[in-house]
Amino acid sequence: MGVKTPITLKQVQTLFPDFEITTLLPTQNGVMDTTYIAIATTGEYILKRYERELTCKVQEDAKRLQEFHTLGLQVPLLLAQEKGWYLYTKLQGDIPLSINLRHIISLARFMATLHSHSAKMQERALFIDNYPLEKILQYTKQHFFAYYKKLQTLQNYTQENDGFIHGDIFKDNCVFDGEKIGVFDFIDGGGGSFAFDCGVALMALSPHTRLQSYTKIFLQVYNQKRTSAKLTCKELENAIEDAKKFYALVRIYHHNGVLGAKTLL
Repeated sequence: MGVKTPITLKQVQTLFPDFEITTLLPTQNGVMDTTYIAIATTGEYILKRYERELTCKVQEDAKRLQEFHTLGLQVPLLLAQEKGWYLYTKLQGDIPLSINLRHIISLARFMATLHSHSAKMQERALFIDNYPLEKILQYTKQHFFAYYKKLQTLQNYTQENDGFIHGDIFKDNCVFDGEKIGVFDFIDGGGGSFAFDCGVALMALSPHTRLQSYTKIFLQVYNQKRTSAKLTCKELENAIEDAKKFYALVRIYHHNGVLGAKTLL
């Protein structure tokens, strides 16, 4: 479910009177935080409540999103905040039923622009620090030993800090509007490997039967748009395998089961 902390329409109207919100729709996706769609006379917004202590990170995230927006990237902007609730712009587009080559090209362009800019950003907080891998591995060892054997290579997993990465571009964190991709939920991003960032997105968005061919097209477009630090096919393929193991492990922990891990491995 996408709602952990319920809120009523009247409460939202009291918190954000300037936005003339008339309808509040709970979302279904999401593991960590509460997300609503707020419909107003002037348009639609995203209403979020972070179910973790992220006050400082929210402000850093807002500045970062503004930077990405000025680059022409489709990302949400923070409009207002009140009593732990945050109102963002809602990106245009939808989650497609199936991913085709056009989507992969849009993804490659987005990530090349993102990484070209974020390589210049000073990121001290690391993406993987959001995940206590040793603790998660011990949990998996106790409850799902067969999967622990497959994933124990993550015991000493580290990443290069190439710059800021999103790290979690799955289908429920992006939408497509024609030739454009919009990406949201950057709050848990941090310093990390650009190859890993690309690997996660390709793993998540590419149909299994087309992953190899889509990887080649993605790499071609991504490297054309980046003027330096180009990725090799081998680096990207290795990153996809790392991404599969990483998120298989995280899913076992978050969902207390192996169903989500099976789809990745």
